[in-house]
Amino acid sequence: MLTISELAAYAGVTVRAVRHYHAKGLLPEPERDQSGYRRYDAEAVVELIKIRTLADAGVPLSRVEELLAAGDQEFGAAVEDIDRRLRAEIREREHHRERIRKLAAGDSLALPPAAVAYVERLRALDLPQQMIDLERDAWILVAAQMPEQMPTFMELKNGQIDEPGVVKLYRDLAEALEWDLADPRFEALADHLAGLYAMGEQLAAEAGGEFQITDDLAELLDSVFLTTAPYARRILALLEERGWTGWTKVRRIDPVRRRVAG
Repeated sequence: MLTISELAAYAGVTVRAVRHYHAKGLLPEPERDQSGYRRYDAEAVVELIKIRTLADAGVPLSRVEELLAAGDQEFGAAVEDIDRRLRAEIREREHHRERIRKLAAGDSLALPPAAVAYVERLRALDLPQQMIDLERDAWILVAAQMPEQMPTFMELKNGQIDEPGVVKLYRDLAEALEWDLADPRFEALADHLAGLYAMGEQLAAEAGGEFQITDDLAELLDSVFLTTAPYARRILALLEERGWTGWTKVRRIDPVRRRVAG
């Protein structure tokens, strides 16, 4: 007769596992002998080995008792059913692994491939990580709200960074992260932006309009800029002096409004 430790050793499991199988009703728990110990026979060893084998094969403990009592035909059908379930779980886990792989890639967590490629192009410009993060987070917000327009957006943005003037703007905005807010170079930066806005307005008119970003989304995107870029409010103030308002949804300011504001 065997103690619980000896039983566990024979079957290749832990004592804790034996007690767990007792609690689940899979392995009968013998009465204690006169010395207060539970003693197990060879039949208990065989049953425990069967339980361990089924559990190691991925059979849920809730079905182990059923399989132990099943005939050959029932056993085969049950095993096929369990195999189907395990294959479905494997497919699900492979999907999770793919998601984890994308998580490890960083930018692709919540961005479509075209946007990831665009962010990589920005990264290739050797811009500071702060600017890359700002751009990426903004596009995450857009992709969540306007997924169907992301291919068009990305085509537009890729066309923009093919232009030397736009690349210079990105570099200037990155360099400006280190400027004092009173730095006079902000004036030239605002001039550059205003010129690009005017050009963009013309291109939008020729294309028949602009993308309809909602006011709520534009406000959210502007908040990303305002909270991330230290110079954001300075730039926006300088742009208003030049007749433009907004960052995401850029608008010309009515001359009357500008005179009243002044």
